[in-house]
Amino acid sequence: MSYGTRKEKIITKRQKKTYGDMDEINFKKVSDYLFETGNIERPDYVYVGIPDAKKMLMKGIQFFTNNKGVWLPEYDAIADWLEGNNGRGLFCIGAVGRGKTLICTKVIPALLNWYHRKVVSIYDAQQMNANVDDVLSKHIVCVDDLGTEKESVKFGERRMAFAELADAAEKKGKLLIITTNMSLNELREKYSERVVDRLRAITKAVLFDGKSLRE
Repeated sequence: MSYGTRKEKIITKRQKKTYGDMDEINFKKVSDYLFETGNIERPDYVYVGIPDAKKMLMKGIQFFTNNKGVWLPEYDAIADWLEGNNGRGLFCIGAVGRGKTLICTKVIPALLNWYHRKVVSIYDAQQMNANVDDVLSKHIVCVDDLGTEKESVKFGERRMAFAELADAAEKKGKLLIITTNMSLNELREKYSERVVDRLRAITKAVLFDGKSLRE
């Protein structure tokens, strides 16, 4: 018997001891084993479920606008996300002056803290670029005004902070809450098709479209 064949038999015995019957794969057992032995990384998704989400969202909007807030059609999609996000983040894209920043940097962080004891780490796009490693260390991240930042350069090292964040979010299950006034095409030009495709896969996209409330 060759050494290679003998080694394969030893591994097979160990697998049988770990998994049991080898006739049909048990993906859960294999996944658990590979995760425990450090051979694969398992995403740690953040699940959101806010009771009476529409009411709580409007209550937060009213509080942070001194009772001057109005309900816009796109807020229905935000409320749906708050009721049950299925582990996905939130991607608010579109017209200026319709409450994206208020909702994502104030109302949602307050709701997640109150109902789930979760802390949202909030950065504007410029802060994200200046503190790439700090941002990557957080598990729930809000980035406001995505697309306004330039490439991060420190000690001659060039980094595209958001591309790294999107990649880490997909692999580790980070919860991203993003606002941007840029179009999808503009985001593709800035970050690449791959990054935007990844962002759309791990978040619920909500389009803000219409006249600015600031006018």
